[in-house]
Amino acid sequence: MARLHEYQGKELLREAGFQTPRGGVADTPGGARAIAERLGGRVVVKIQAWTTGRKAMGGVRFADDPDQAGHIAAELLAMKVGNFPVEQVLIEECIDIQDELFVSLSINERERRPMLLLAATGGSGIEDRAEQVQPIACPLDTGPREEEVRSFLASTPIDAALHEKLCSSICSVFAVARRHEARSVEINPLVTTPDGRVVAADCRMTIDDYAVFRHSELGIEIARELDHPPTQLERIAYKVEQADHRGTFYFAQLNTEPPAGSRGLVGFHGAGGGGSMMSMDAIVAEGFTIANFTDTSGNPSAGKVYRAARIILSQPGLCGYFGSGSGVASQEQFWSAYGLAKAFWELNLSIPAVIRLGGNSEDRAVDILEGACADLPAIVEGYRKDDSPREIARRFGELVDASREAGVEAWKPRRARMPEYVGPGRSYEINGGRVWINPAMDSASATRAAELSNGLLRVQGETLVPAVDAEEFAKRDSELIGCEVECRRGGLDAVFVELDIEGLE
Repeated sequence: MARLHEYQGKELLREAGFQTPRGGVADTPGGARAIAERLGGRVVVKIQAWTTGRKAMGGVRFADDPDQAGHIAAELLAMKVGNFPVEQVLIEECIDIQDELFVSLSINERERRPMLLLAATGGSGIEDRAEQVQPIACPLDTGPREEEVRSFLASTPIDAALHEKLCSSICSVFAVARRHEARSVEINPLVTTPDGRVVAADCRMTIDDYAVFRHSELGIEIARELDHPPTQLERIAYKVEQADHRGTFYFAQLNTEPPAGSRGLVGFHGAGGGGSMMSMDAIVAEGFTIANFTDTSGNPSAGKVYRAARIILSQPGLCGYFGSGSGVASQEQFWSAYGLAKAFWELNLSIPAVIRLGGNSEDRAVDILEGACADLPAIVEGYRKDDSPREIARRFGELVDASREAGVEAWKPRRARMPEYVGPGRSYEINGGRVWINPAMDSASATRAAELSNGLLRVQGETLVPAVDAEEFAKRDSELIGCEVECRRGGLDAVFVELDIEGLE
């Protein structure tokens, strides 16, 4: 589920007629001070993070004046939630609270319908007061029944004069969720004030991933469930996934540095959900820390696997690259081998890589990967379905230890290398990039390269030209990547496939 920050959810509530505290969002201490000065009086400063329990972790604090608000904002913006920095704080006026309610609407998966949850006490720790929460089923066409909401309010000590206002606000939560196709809307707390107002003091909202494309006004960057705002690499990876329909590509950053006692930070590349999770468990059991979760499955193109590897290797501090998936994939594994081999060559990989390529054509895939990477500074080993994740994780640990003993430093991201003829040479457009032909090769090399191109290139004079029309040539990027890697394995510097990765460099 795609999550919204508190201030985004409150904006949607205001559009629906809710009252919310006056305030604003800042990403600098100076900005926080300016907002506090504009508001006047005492303010609350809250980290904007996709998590509950912000107050318990010190992420909600109060300031008596603008200077104090600026100081508090500086401290909160220096915090990390999990492994990711706080990027924004919300500064709001403090309001006098008379009563608090917990109000939450979410989809009940078992009953397959929306359910309204109400409690007469709001604020932190609602998870520990489950027995106080009253569920109210919501018919899809009408939302919660007002008489049930009024019955709940009658059981609370709240002044009866405010019941109609509260009932209207509570029922409006259903309308907000339906309008924006939200999976959940939580107001905790919905408060009353001594002067008779009803105010949404806090808000958490998640939007159905499959509905995000219909709601561009929400500004959701990635239609996936993350526990943190998208990082730059996650944004880049999501664009890659959206641009290439062949197979899936999921990338999420998990850790930016290893904790004390860890054997090191690992770039993880899986293939198939269940097998990937099992493989992650195996590498963690060896004492390593996973930098990221990546999955390329469902018969991905060689270019998609290549881009995934490039993104994984854009993370600093890695001690090695560990790839392992289900081991029984029906996809042809040599396409993944071509993508990995190309990425490893371009980056002149220097840290050890262990890749389990279990599935169709696994022998060919292992041969391609190890053969194409034989001249790299790193040791790159390929494994098959009969090699268990536990065994290859143990082998990975041996290679990492040996590389450190040999003085190999932790990975530092670098620009990809390209042949000298990229730029001055002749190129042909393909989807997401272009193919460069070495103008200096002789006719024998051109003939051999054409033979390795799967019928996509032919010899014209002493050079290579496309053997099919431009439209067909443009969509055959996987075969052309295979041609490049096979040429390199054969000692031919004939063809280079340049693939765009928007934002990476």
